[in-house]
Amino acid sequence: MPTPPEALADVADVDCRGRTALVTGSTRGIGRAAALALGRLGADVIVHGRDPAAGAEVMSTLSDLGARATFVEADFTDPDAVRRLADTARAWADGLDLLLNNAGGLFQEQRLVGPGVELTFHVNHLAPYLLTAHLLDALQENARVVTTASEAHRGASLALDRLTDGGGRAGMGAYSHSKLANILFARELGRRLEEAGRSVVSHSVHPGFVPGSQFGRFLPGPLTSLFRLLGVVPGTSSVADGAAALLHAALAPAAAAASGQYFSGQQSAPPTNAARDPEAAQRLWHYSADALGIDAPLAPPQSR
Repeated sequence: MPTPPEALADVADVDCRGRTALVTGSTRGIGRAAALALGRLGADVIVHGRDPAAGAEVMSTLSDLGARATFVEADFTDPDAVRRLADTARAWADGLDLLLNNAGGLFQEQRLVGPGVELTFHVNHLAPYLLTAHLLDALQENARVVTTASEAHRGASLALDRLTDGGGRAGMGAYSHSKLANILFARELGRRLEEAGRSVVSHSVHPGFVPGSQFGRFLPGPLTSLFRLLGVVPGTSSVADGAAALLHAALAPAAAAASGQYFSGQQSAPPTNAARDPEAAQRLWHYSADALGIDAPLAPPQSR
């Protein structure tokens, strides 16, 4: 029997009874594996995705494990759907202990969505930014927010001026840019939570290259065919490994020591200089709020 993610993350003895977790993108891949692991640990789980049939399957499996669970369908290209997800989560639970911003994708197409922002950036960054903003006051003390990022951020620099003109990046370039945004967001969220006196931890995680998550289907020609043949390749992670990376950041006692960390797998690692730029993080924070038409969350008192 394969080793479950909670054992790989050395958190199998963490008691999650009485805790509620929202895991976005949890109908398949590493999100599904993380959601099921949290159910086995006793958590109540809010499952999210776009496929109701897949959502029903995960919810049924969680129920069989003895976990309380619900499924919410939401398309992350639609800000209103993200708001409804937040509202449903708040209504279903008294509060959230874990928010795993895991949903995302790599898209070859170029199009504008939501408030007129490039597709990949909206799905991978703006949607989790909006969801987190709407759930900030529902986060319990000692809650954790974990955002799925990627080593693909390396080589990217923050460029917000091409996100609304329809002529910006697509494919891997857009993906790398959005993953840089994920790391900047997680760091800035952690900083602002600390300044606000909240005992909520924020991290970002590279879960590894996971063919089982279907990421490989977006890659060019020969590589895509190779991944379909092999399923896994040397140097890559399994779905269980990827889920374990999320669980480590979400549950491991050591990961509560300092907020704003970037984990590659289960190891704290330095992201690029661009991902550690505090001015870029603040610029992204305010750009995101302006693009979504909301007040910047966790603004300092003098800015309110």
